[in-house]
Amino acid sequence: MSVSKDAQQVLASFKDGVCDDCAHLSIVVLGASGDLAKKKIYPVLWSLFKHDLIDKANTMFAGYARSKLSHDDLVGRIKPFLKKPFGKDSESFAKLSDHLGKLFTEDQIYRIDHYLGKEMVQNLILLRFSNRILSPAWHRDHIACVTITMKEPFGTKGRGGYFDEFGIIRDVMQNHLLQILTLVAMEKPVSQASDDIRDEKVKVLKAIRPLKIDDVVLGQYVASNIPGNEESTMGYKDDKGVPKDSKTPTFATAVFYINNERWDGVPFIVKCGKALNEKKAEVRIQFKDQPADIFGQTVRNELVIRVQPDEAVYLKMNVKSPGMSFEMEQTDLDLSYNKRFEGVRLPDAYERLVLEVIRGSALHFVRTDELEEAWRIFTPLLHDIDAGKVEPIPYKFGSRGPEESDELVKKLGYKYTEYNWQPKN
Repeated sequence: MSVSKDAQQVLASFKDGVCDDCAHLSIVVLGASGDLAKKKIYPVLWSLFKHDLIDKANTMFAGYARSKLSHDDLVGRIKPFLKKPFGKDSESFAKLSDHLGKLFTEDQIYRIDHYLGKEMVQNLILLRFSNRILSPAWHRDHIACVTITMKEPFGTKGRGGYFDEFGIIRDVMQNHLLQILTLVAMEKPVSQASDDIRDEKVKVLKAIRPLKIDDVVLGQYVASNIPGNEESTMGYKDDKGVPKDSKTPTFATAVFYINNERWDGVPFIVKCGKALNEKKAEVRIQFKDQPADIFGQTVRNELVIRVQPDEAVYLKMNVKSPGMSFEMEQTDLDLSYNKRFEGVRLPDAYERLVLEVIRGSALHFVRTDELEEAWRIFTPLLHDIDAGKVEPIPYKFGSRGPEESDELVKKLGYKYTEYNWQPKN
């Protein structure tokens, strides 16, 4: 909860008027177990306390309720709702986790990764485990590679000082995109229960070895001159909050391998970057080549889950070209949400997650052991980057990113096609 400047001035004057004339302030909440207290009174009191608008040393809070409610019972009703960053590496996360563990139990803490509140990310579990046609194909015998991509067309203007401390890997890859990877790769849970699903996600993370420098391509954007885009005239290090010798990556491509029977040898390619040529977040499951191809030109099938914008699920297929010829062309089976579910409002990710906290569901929140494993995977690489052991490759604002990234993706077996999907509006 935030307090406006006008409200702060009014409350500050109120504070001065009360606390200057008395040594102590006592606030008694009658009906302390009631709905009004939970939804209105406690958030307001916390905001006053947090913004130093009451004298913390000389203020006492007391609650009275007809319900039989102990101090521990009251504390047990508190639901900490925490947003990243959850540390910068394994060590800092362990300290944060230890501190939280002294205040709350694991089932009381809701660590938010807002990507888990997005419609198409939540759809991954249903798509995978409610469609039998996909089950046999979701395996290393049929899948050539998986790519998970997040592209942003804007840079870090105005927040370069903050971003330089973290970089693109800590900003989105170690959390948002790794969470998507676990949902794509996990085994079927025994139920829809929060811990059953999160147990399977942790198993995936435990099967991934820590990243090394050889597993990544890192980039940092430089100025270009895109007509009508003033920000494109600034490179990353042109931001006044960014050191001129910064080696913080604004782009990263990393390859992960999952050491289990289902995914052995299948590269999971995760790409993310700022100041790129488009806004897009998606998952691509590219299937292997057709064996004994009698047509000689069969293109790989690809299942694409479009997270944003233009939410969609589509499957790239080969079909006969219409008409008298027997030529082949590529098309898609398309489920565009704007078209199929016309008029349906997709809730904001935070809106959905806040409601889940209120309902007590931890399904789309991150557990401690998930974060421990995530930091285990990334910490060695991040320490090498922080030590300046990796020189990010310059790429122009508004480009696809470093060419070395595309070269790595091709080397890993991903095959680009000329087919260009268009959203169905």
